[in-house]
Amino acid sequence: MKELVTVSHFQTLSPTVNVLAEGNPALVYLSGLGSGSRRTMRQALNAIAEMLTLGSCDSTTLPWWLLRYQHTSALRSELMERYSPATANKMLSALRGVLRECRRLGLISADDYMNACDLKQIASERLPTGRALSGGQIAALMDVCCRDASPAGFRDGAMLAFLMGGLRRSEVVKLDVSDFNLETGEIKVLGGKGRKDRLCYTPGGGAEAIADWLQLRGDITGALLNPVNKGRAILVGQRLSSQAVLNALEKRSEQAGVKDLSPHDFRRTFISNLLDAGADISTVQRLAGHSSPLTTARYDRRGEETKRRAVSLLHLPYGRTVVQGAVNEAIRKGIEAGYA
Repeated sequence: MKELVTVSHFQTLSPTVNVLAEGNPALVYLSGLGSGSRRTMRQALNAIAEMLTLGSCDSTTLPWWLLRYQHTSALRSELMERYSPATANKMLSALRGVLRECRRLGLISADDYMNACDLKQIASERLPTGRALSGGQIAALMDVCCRDASPAGFRDGAMLAFLMGGLRRSEVVKLDVSDFNLETGEIKVLGGKGRKDRLCYTPGGGAEAIADWLQLRGDITGALLNPVNKGRAILVGQRLSSQAVLNALEKRSEQAGVKDLSPHDFRRTFISNLLDAGADISTVQRLAGHSSPLTTARYDRRGEETKRRAVSLLHLPYGRTVVQGAVNEAIRKGIEAGYA
């Protein structure tokens, strides 16, 4: 990569590079994010800092307030070359966030801030990643859990019910017993992405799967989903980890013959099925915990059949009734003109 910003650009402020945490714009920006986003954006900022200084700085030592439009514009071009549009736009979002904190902290002028952030989104024409699971695939996954009479089978059935209710993997592992209402199927998601709380509901059959798990687990307070050891004992005092969810899904997908299964495919399925059933996008947005309906729309994985059904709802008022006579007249005129 061409050198965008060398260390010499920052030598005038070298004594202030190691700023205190409360005055470091990168740390201030990251502190306002949820744990999952914080990890992702820290990696993005570290990658940007390395690119800007050829590895001399990371996100906490780079003096972000010295960036100007010529730097951020060159950076955008480099990101386009190195990363997919989605990843590059995410990294640009992190950059804008840090520059915004520089402005708030009085480290950069309003004009320099606006110019440095004046970067267009990187357009993408690529097909969306992930998929929506078919009804048969979901049934196969639940079936292998139901045929497993061990506590892990009951737990994984409940786990699938929560995932099919639109919860993120990080939200599923945070659930406590008190967060689920057995009578109404209501799920309280507390401290979701963006530190937002919301109410979700289990789809048909999901409440029964969760109820069976809770009956086996017992009504002891604490984490709703727990590890199961090799002796088939439920470790009620422990919480299932995000990695354990991945491991369980890998096991069940292999048993069910569902290849390349991602936890986020359940959210895509949840959103796609709700939209296909006629739910308005605003309602689906709230259930999914998205800040914008545009984000919800990106999760739509409905297929060509849905498009065909949608177009079939349209009607053209075509009402011609005299067909054969018009055809005969056209043939007659063609013969007379010497074209037939």
